[in-house]
Amino acid sequence: MTDGSPGTVTLPARGGPAVWRPSDRFLARAAVLTAALTAAGALLGLVRDQLLAVTFGAGDSTDAFLVAWTVPEFAATLLVEDAMALLLVPAFSAALARRAEGVRPDPVRALVRATLPGAVLAAAAGAGLLALAAPRLVPLLAPGLPRQDLAVDCTRLTATCVLSFALAGYFSAALRAHGRFAAPAAIYLAYNTGIIAAVVLLGPARGVRAAALGVAAGGVLMAAVQAPALWRRLGAGRARPAGRAPDAGRAARRVLVVSLIAPVVVFSAGRQSQVLVERFLAAPLPAGAISHLNYAQKVAQLPMALSLMLCTVSFPVVARALAAGDPHTARRRAERDLLLAAALVLAGAATVVAAAPQIVELLFQRGAFDHADTAATAAVMRVYALGLLGQTLVGALVRCWFSGSRPLWYPAVAMVCGVAASGGAGALLAGPWGTAGIAAANALGITLTAGLLLGGVHRQRVPLAAGQLARGLGRLAAAAVPATAAGWLCAAARPPLLAVPLALAAVTVTFLAAACALRAPVVPSLIRTAARRLAHGSPQHPPLGGDVPLDRRHDG
Repeated sequence: MTDGSPGTVTLPARGGPAVWRPSDRFLARAAVLTAALTAAGALLGLVRDQLLAVTFGAGDSTDAFLVAWTVPEFAATLLVEDAMALLLVPAFSAALARRAEGVRPDPVRALVRATLPGAVLAAAAGAGLLALAAPRLVPLLAPGLPRQDLAVDCTRLTATCVLSFALAGYFSAALRAHGRFAAPAAIYLAYNTGIIAAVVLLGPARGVRAAALGVAAGGVLMAAVQAPALWRRLGAGRARPAGRAPDAGRAARRVLVVSLIAPVVVFSAGRQSQVLVERFLAAPLPAGAISHLNYAQKVAQLPMALSLMLCTVSFPVVARALAAGDPHTARRRAERDLLLAAALVLAGAATVVAAAPQIVELLFQRGAFDHADTAATAAVMRVYALGLLGQTLVGALVRCWFSGSRPLWYPAVAMVCGVAASGGAGALLAGPWGTAGIAAANALGITLTAGLLLGGVHRQRVPLAAGQLARGLGRLAAAAVPATAAGWLCAAARPPLLAVPLALAAVTVTFLAAACALRAPVVPSLIRTAARRLAHGSPQHPPLGGDVPLDRRHDG
């Protein structure tokens, strides 16, 4: 049975609609594709940050731009990375399952007709209101900021991202549900290209306002790179045969009722409000504090972003399995991906802690970004790294909570508790410890949220084994301790171009050895799989520029 994509196959579940059951190897190929494009976007993001640091340094004008950049950062979490995906991937997965049964009218196109126009109108209205309210918003975001007029100008430019990110997030969710990952994974390549081009072409004449113009242009490019692929996917359902479903339109319209949207929106807004809390607390500190927090966070979170690619790829599989009444498939996939993501992020966090000064010096120390900025940013990076496991667990676990058709309030409450803890701790620690205290509060809050989500997994539809997961995570975390020490010793080498690869290699080897010695989950099986492939030759992988139809079944 096909779902309308060329060469795709779905399997019927007992007593329910067709369900995807792709092999681990096939999902790994999709994850490699997504991770490669995401890594390319992240590397271009580093080039962007290097360009901003060299061109504008870490002074009051950069702080003003970063306050305005809060708007697209918040919109990205709400509209691209979290809320839109958590709502629409399950909705499109259910519609695709009905399409595979031959339901007419096409449930996928009915869902688009019912949801896209309203989303565009709401986002356009939000962008306009945000631009008008910029003079009042900036003092709330960063009281005491020296260049508030500049921040207002930049905020009005970046407000357009509310609309462009809404379109980009909608297109990404729809394409991922269809098993198409190339265009969604390329959006940050497009986004960062827009910012870099604007800074290079307009920076000398317009200052940091050029960066804000680049943010607006990059948002448009994020939607534009996905539109053709989605148009082709929607066209696949035009010629479906068979029976009628008179209630298909009404079912699609129920996707956006308040009872479904509110828990996801509160969770996503709470997650991104951590950035608002940080910049609010950092605004009264000496000039450059917000910039140091920003650069540190951007680099420290790279391991988390890459580790979550596994969950991004498998999220549609989990949603389709639950829609078909197959919680066993959903549990197996979710548990494995959560542990894999944890192993990757812990190795990355160990590298960040071990070699933070060398990483910052290698990436940023040139032009207006001096040695003092390197030291301040590296200190914050090391503290941020303590919360990376919590960030990854929250990103992975929330997909389990919101994979079903009825999102629950528990994740939103857990996130609000974490933000409250972060804000309270930050208010206490910002005075004596400065930016490092704010970063420590962030790590505390997100770790609390992760613990609440893991402790409450019995409330959601994917039957995760919380105790077993906690034990496995503890062993992986224990393996990261000697890995950090080994990386720290190797990071003492000079120059940074040599120290960073040496630290990464030492962390990787030590982490793998310690994980095997501690009998941690996932890692030994990864080593055995890699050894077998090295011994017998690597299988053919799809080209990185193409799409991966997730729902093709491989039996080999």
